[in-house]
Amino acid sequence: MEKATVLVTGATGFIAKYCIAELLRQGYRVRGTVRDLARGPDAVRGAVSRAGLDPSGVTFVAADLERDDGWDAAVSGCRYILHVASPFPIDQPKERDEVIRPARDGALRALKAATRAGVPRVVMTSSTVAIMYTATHTPGHIYTEADWTDVGRAGLTPYMLSKTIAERAAWDYVWATPGAPELVSINPGFVQGPALDGDLSTSLHVQKLMGIGAYPGAPAISFPISDVRDIAALHVLAMTHPKAAGERFLAAQGTASLYGIGQIIADALPDLKSKVPKVELPNVVVRAMALFDTRLEAVLPELGTARICSNMKTRELLGFKFRSAEDAIRDAAVSLRKLNVI
Repeated sequence: MEKATVLVTGATGFIAKYCIAELLRQGYRVRGTVRDLARGPDAVRGAVSRAGLDPSGVTFVAADLERDDGWDAAVSGCRYILHVASPFPIDQPKERDEVIRPARDGALRALKAATRAGVPRVVMTSSTVAIMYTATHTPGHIYTEADWTDVGRAGLTPYMLSKTIAERAAWDYVWATPGAPELVSINPGFVQGPALDGDLSTSLHVQKLMGIGAYPGAPAISFPISDVRDIAALHVLAMTHPKAAGERFLAAQGTASLYGIGQIIADALPDLKSKVPKVELPNVVVRAMALFDTRLEAVLPELGTARICSNMKTRELLGFKFRSAEDAIRDAAVSLRKLNVI
């Protein structure tokens, strides 16, 4: 029996390309949303081919997170939706609504179209940043799916706010709307793993900057690490798993500091040892540098605080086994070398 059609939103994104490849690997038909039908499909097909899959089973429709047009056509005939699309700029926008509005409104557009079409389940890509910035921080606290970022907390970046507000809006919608689909959220950390093309995600762009020597020193911060291959597999598993409905799933394995990421890059590619960060910078230096380099604004809320997340629920409820943080970072670095990025 031929498997169902699955809609993957934001098909040109790093996680989305892997979701599409995983769906094809498991025999599903896939429809992807792109903003530009003239360029987006070719980029996705190329990436899927490099993942070793035949991209002929993927069709595309134009749909934008900030416009109503196209969403009903995108959802029509689909059994499931993986709502992956969400903005993640490496430079912080001048107006936070530039990131918050499309994240929140895009999630609601996808869910409303799913409701109209009778789609039974939507899996949404959220983030650990929607979990780790609670109203109070107790040293040693281990974050779980029960935790929520406090959007009133000072110092949050537009991206952190966007992921929290979008996920909250999605849950509020399905709880309040008769006939709404079941919702599952997947909450990755700092996503690593092999790139499929040179259109780098923000997280892999950080590796590129390290590999070309842009940062001789690194801020003293660490992140929960996720492998993009695990994230894609989790999306597809959560799509049909009977215990996944109505649940959030933390999807990170271990943590790594930016300095530590640089050391793993140097271990994988020894010729880059002189390029990667050689020291961890004092927090006061990082705050001063952020006044001139807006890319550093995103790390300011992390300075001086170690945040540990538990993936126990994901492992026990879904029976999922994660790749290590080291493998995710190393494989990312090797892939960037193969693409002649570093």
